[in-house]
Amino acid sequence: MGSLATHFSAFLFLFPIGIRRLSSSFSIYFKSPTLFRAKTWYLSEPRWKNIDLYVLLISLPIAAFSEFFWSLTFSGKSTYQFTFSQHGAVLLLFWVILVSVILRESCDLLFVHDNLMLLLAGVAFLVEYSVTGRGYTGIAGRVYELLGALTLICGASCIALSFRPPAFFADVALSLCIVFKGTWVLQAGFLLFSDASVPYGCRKLMQLQTNETGDLQCDLEDDRLRGLALVDLLFIGHAVGIFILNIVLFGALFCNRNLRCGVGTSTSAAEMESENILVRSLPEYEIE
Repeated sequence: MGSLATHFSAFLFLFPIGIRRLSSSFSIYFKSPTLFRAKTWYLSEPRWKNIDLYVLLISLPIAAFSEFFWSLTFSGKSTYQFTFSQHGAVLLLFWVILVSVILRESCDLLFVHDNLMLLLAGVAFLVEYSVTGRGYTGIAGRVYELLGALTLICGASCIALSFRPPAFFADVALSLCIVFKGTWVLQAGFLLFSDASVPYGCRKLMQLQTNETGDLQCDLEDDRLRGLALVDLLFIGHAVGIFILNIVLFGALFCNRNLRCGVGTSTSAAEMESENILVRSLPEYEIE
């Protein structure tokens, strides 16, 4: 992740996937809490609603081979070169998991179990955590450290779900952290690679080939400390925003379900009432 464009691309994938997973998890749980089981990917009908899955199937290999290409052609520190190759391997592992989901649904491959795929996803997140922020220090290091913490929670949630699929709160935690990763990776792109959003007194992160420290160049130590405080404050702001989004989405889906149930209940009650009226009127008709 070495530019604002790559951070924005990651946001375009992570944020919608997290929102879709969160809404699917809530909807399934509302229908039957006792029968809830987390899945690697919540497929929808008709198939065109799974367009995000098909986009990922095409884009992940392209992104992975781009990382491998950078690792081969990079002329800077060897740490970054190794990190590029590991990022490419992680992307390919996620791609294999998605291909397994498609094959399982299309060909009824019973040996490709959701528990196994969730475990593999957890391992992929843990590998991603091990390389996130490697080679960065100071403000940039703090930004990627927080991103790595979110990745670690994603990995732990996937592993927990692989052993206990009915764990609804673990599935919600996974979905929220994916959404959080999307918003935070976009924030990281603006903080580190945009002149308009870089902390006061610092200059944006230049190309890794020419940046030996892996951090923003700040004029004074106070500017660096102010930048670190700003990163923590922004992270808290994102956390509050994600929490509010979770409450709003939960409430909207819950109210929508209640409205549908209310319409069904009122319709059934009206039908029963009309039947009772008909039954009561029949004897009077016969007496006459």
